[in-house]
Amino acid sequence: MGDFLIQDGQTVIMQGDSITDAGRRAEEAPFGRGYVAIFREMVTALYPERDITFINKGIGGDRTTGLRERWDDDVIRHQPDWLTLMIGINDLHGYLRSPEAEDAVSVNRYRDNYDWLMQRTKSETDARIVLIDPFYMSISAEDTFRSKVLEVIVEYVGVVHEMADKYDTLLVPMHDVFAKQLIYRESEQFCMEPVHPARSGHVAIAVELLKVLGGI
Repeated sequence: MGDFLIQDGQTVIMQGDSITDAGRRAEEAPFGRGYVAIFREMVTALYPERDITFINKGIGGDRTTGLRERWDDDVIRHQPDWLTLMIGINDLHGYLRSPEAEDAVSVNRYRDNYDWLMQRTKSETDARIVLIDPFYMSISAEDTFRSKVLEVIVEYVGVVHEMADKYDTLLVPMHDVFAKQLIYRESEQFCMEPVHPARSGHVAIAVELLKVLGGI
């Protein structure tokens, strides 16, 4: 195993949309049934001597605009030692479906929102940050909505990489990770549709997150 970066007594907030939420506000409270819960279970199994507090703040359907509205309540007031963030697929979907809508989140608006979240976190907390790419599990080559998503998501993923460089964060490149998996396996192995992972997809996210944090 590597030198796991999350220390005994630290608090980790895991923030995002439905992929992070994964039922944590309903029958699967408080951690959900997705990568947050799996990551927590893996950390507990590998590092039983470390008392780490995990807080899942994901909300299904959320976008960067929603995160801005609740960032003080959901992140700043907790003063976490670590923050993981995966957000963007709803920003992208909404923009492609209704680009002229007043609340549409173009890639430029996404960049501005993301930058605001990072600035606020850096100025108001001492949290170390791990950014996780939005991803889309499809290899569609036809002129369809899926093909448009695959074309545009590269720009949104690029923003996340910009933010990782600008704010010196850790980065989990899930879009590329899943793209490599799809060379060998059908997407249904990880996700019955391109956005919401099955358990195997959530396991893949948790594993990559643990790798980046030096846990394995």
